[in-house]
Amino acid sequence: MPKKKKIKKVKILKNKKVSKIKTGIKTSEKKTVILGSDEKPEIKKIKKQPTEKRIYNLKDYVVYPKHGVGKIIAVEKATIGQIDIQFYKIFIEKEKLTLTVPINQQSKLRPVSSVNQINKCISILKTKPKIKRTMWSRRAQEYDQKINSGKIYELAEVVKDLNKNTDIIADQSYSERQLFEKAYERLKSEFEAVLKVSPEDVQKKMDKALGRTATLESAE
Repeated sequence: MPKKKKIKKVKILKNKKVSKIKTGIKTSEKKTVILGSDEKPEIKKIKKQPTEKRIYNLKDYVVYPKHGVGKIIAVEKATIGQIDIQFYKIFIEKEKLTLTVPINQQSKLRPVSSVNQINKCISILKTKPKIKRTMWSRRAQEYDQKINSGKIYELAEVVKDLNKNTDIIADQSYSERQLFEKAYERLKSEFEAVLKVSPEDVQKKMDKALGRTATLESAE
């Protein structure tokens, strides 16, 4: 009888030890979670600052999605409601338009593309157009959204998809041709700003990629 009692006591002690170890792990885990949650907001703030406060210089080319490529012609200050506001003045050559964009509200602006991105656009122009079977009104809306997105690859896709390899007006509807020309000119103006060559040379480069050069020469 005494032996059995001793065995029971040992078991109880073992269980108590295990429970102490387990509770120790749980409390330590809780502490690490609390520390992690305190650190997260600080990391997010650091990441956002560079994109929100990008500084462009005078004569820099930038892209404003709804209007295309523009040139910064001035960086000015004004006081509105006792608040000092600094802003860019951007001239859009194609539309003969001057935009005023506050520096703290420049999220829509982007720098012009790199030479590598331009080369990728050329590759996109060389691919076959995607023909969708949906109604033209719906496709036209999608094309217009892509043009105004400010994304150069989407712009190249619109040019490629609406390209008819010809300048004959009868081959395109009026709205189709309008969208093509809008996308073509936007893309062309960015090519000019990045490659720093004449509009004629850019047009030749784009038309060659689209396969328009051979068609126009044979028509002549």
